[in-house]
Amino acid sequence: MGVAPGSVTEVADGLRANDYLPSEGLATAIFLALSLRRPLLLEGEAGVGKTEVAKTLAGWLGGRLIRLQCYEGIDVSQAVYEWDYSRQLLHLRTAEATGGASGADAAALEDSLYSERFLVKRPLLEAISHADAAPPVLLIDEVDRADDEFEAFLLEVLSDWSITVPELGTFRAAEPPIVVVTSNRTRDVHDALKRRCLYHWVEHPGFEREVAIISLRTDGVAPALARQVAAAVARFRDIGLYKPPGVAESIDWSMALVRLGVNGLDPDSAEVTLGAVLKYREDQGRVQEFGLDRIITEATSR
Repeated sequence: MGVAPGSVTEVADGLRANDYLPSEGLATAIFLALSLRRPLLLEGEAGVGKTEVAKTLAGWLGGRLIRLQCYEGIDVSQAVYEWDYSRQLLHLRTAEATGGASGADAAALEDSLYSERFLVKRPLLEAISHADAAPPVLLIDEVDRADDEFEAFLLEVLSDWSITVPELGTFRAAEPPIVVVTSNRTRDVHDALKRRCLYHWVEHPGFEREVAIISLRTDGVAPALARQVAAAVARFRDIGLYKPPGVAESIDWSMALVRLGVNGLDPDSAEVTLGAVLKYREDQGRVQEFGLDRIITEATSR
């Protein structure tokens, strides 16, 4: 990495300049991760802005964003590398057609089939073998969805910053990437991985910060509407929903209302756009049962 930021304030200002409003705790965690060159593990509920941290860091620091989306059953071929078998086969058939697949050329042909020319680099290998001027930002998203075996492999990579491809040798990072690992905590991440990383729990923002985020990320939103949406969403989070809305849903709802020409929240506009903020039928039913009109009245009087 180039010159690390000199202060927490510099980190906060850099993120704000790229349309991300961090809490002081998050800005501090990012500052320490960059200064100490440690992976940063961000846990929190879905929609609180964990993934956006990595995207914003890439925009601010000038590195590429390389994203590894984790899921159940992910393996080396999806995360590290695989061979381009179709190109290898085409190369082999071309060699056979031109007479290059026999005699002394056969051994050279076999070696050429397993050269970097036919290697498909997946996110982990791409991040380690980069030759960019600025180190990339490696986003390992939703690591809690992967299984234990993959998590153990990931820990090894993050410890050594090297990956071995048997046919080619070992790739080592000349300069390690900036690593952001996210988890929605559908299961506990193992202690060994947590020890390798710096850790921060990302909370839902407070009311005023959520208003500021909505105002920043929603073009044309009226100040009153931003406050009303933030207040209504905060109330949604308090009534025991299956999936409480995050900041991403606050922004989605604000954008939907602005697109419909709404400058002030009311029960009718809230009802017809409820699917922008509550993505589960059960949660919409819970809000209707609790009293959508009541929630909107409270929000507009705040």
